[in-house]
Amino acid sequence: MSTLQLIGGGFGTVLTPTGIFLMFIGVAVGIVFGALPGLSATMAIALFLPVTYAMASTDAMTLLMALFIGAISGGLISAILLHIPGTPSSVATCFDGHPLVKKGQAAKALGVGVVFSFIGTVFSTVLLMFIAPEIAKVALNFGQYEFFSIAIFSLTMIATLSSGNVVKGVMSGVIGFMFSTVGTDAIEGVPRFTFEMASLKGGFDMLAVMIGLFAVGEIISAAQESRQPAGELMAQPSMKGIKGFGFTMKEFWGQMVNCIRSGIIGMGIGILPGIGGGTSNVLAYTVAKNSDKHPEEFGTGRIDGLVASETANNATIGGAMVPLLTLGIPGDTTTAMLLGALTLHGLTPGPLLFQNQAEVVYGIFAAMLICSVIMLFMEFFGLRIFVKLLTIPKYILLPCIFVLCGIGAYALKNNMTQVYACLIFGALGFGFKKFDIPSTPFILGFILGPLAESNYRRGMIRTKGSFLPFLQSPIAIVFLAIAAIVLVMAATKPMRAKAKAKKAAAKAAD
Repeated sequence: MSTLQLIGGGFGTVLTPTGIFLMFIGVAVGIVFGALPGLSATMAIALFLPVTYAMASTDAMTLLMALFIGAISGGLISAILLHIPGTPSSVATCFDGHPLVKKGQAAKALGVGVVFSFIGTVFSTVLLMFIAPEIAKVALNFGQYEFFSIAIFSLTMIATLSSGNVVKGVMSGVIGFMFSTVGTDAIEGVPRFTFEMASLKGGFDMLAVMIGLFAVGEIISAAQESRQPAGELMAQPSMKGIKGFGFTMKEFWGQMVNCIRSGIIGMGIGILPGIGGGTSNVLAYTVAKNSDKHPEEFGTGRIDGLVASETANNATIGGAMVPLLTLGIPGDTTTAMLLGALTLHGLTPGPLLFQNQAEVVYGIFAAMLICSVIMLFMEFFGLRIFVKLLTIPKYILLPCIFVLCGIGAYALKNNMTQVYACLIFGALGFGFKKFDIPSTPFILGFILGPLAESNYRRGMIRTKGSFLPFLQSPIAIVFLAIAAIVLVMAATKPMRAKAKAKKAAAKAAD
């Protein structure tokens, strides 16, 4: 059968009354899990996995994919409105989304986020349908050397995310890396920096760190502002005059290059196991910022940053399904849950899955596309409801968010350690804001530090202490060379800016 016939069969498999009902329920519940701080796509799938036991394999995967897509997209709601990333994939959405809200453009920010979330998911799913097996063969060539070089390349982004102060940015990244080393060592299995506390052996959960750094830190900051003389801290949002998704077609077409580039980044990061949307959205945001003529405007309410983050994190969904379905390798905790669901329903991921049970595979692809459309309409009709959240007085809203943060942190591992961690990182986030230290390098250090360390150590064990094989892999060489260029460009940026200003002054004098 041709690919188009298989795709048509996939749509026929899921477009049943039961399938449509499951997709609507799954997307709606997923959006709620993504929007509430502390909840995530992984939690949603874990809670609903037992519900699928008695279902047919196609219906089960349809429900779980609907939860996945809804949750990843739902993270943008709290990221934009409250400056709290609902999921790790929405971290970069905060950077320009919330400043737009402060300008009274909440509807526009949400509209941009929703539309480009939809485009990112559709983009990666369409690519997934046609080139999944071929892409998987390339991804199979990635080993310790390649993953180490990718992690180093991504970490060099710290130099470009430091808002003009490289020292503060590097310090923030190093602190993030330091906190990521707490817990049981992945290579030797010994506890590190746990101070003989059993509760720290599992380390700090990424969501607890994100909730603390952004949500609790923001709440502390808001509490401090409430003690200052009364003033209008945020422009009140209005839906008057808002048409469609709140932005013009000119703005839409102006973002196409950014959108396609971010979609490719998201898809590529999703394909690589162990990295995921927590990295892809920050990396796409950084590339968009560095490619722009006015990078200094990022973080002040540019839709370019929103487009990059939301396109990339949703494109990661399709990318993550490539190694899962073709090789049986989960890319992150969410796809690990999906791998368990496939196995539970007697489906063995791998090349034979495409041959023996193609109707299920292409049913998953079709469900992803249909769920994207459902998500688009659900969030579009919910825009006015979401914006009304901002009319709730802060003295009511912020304590409710604080309680939700505590419940979400506790639910991560069912112990108080993550709640205490949430408070600690909240204080750290407040300190970062107070002393103008960027938090994005901290996030990159926390996520990518362990990836670089573990692959470096595995590679050195494999080569018996020689670093030379790291430089013999063509893929590794390319990424390390790009990383070196980025560092040189960042280091010489002040000198180039000074020379440019001097040249402009001399030209003006003439």
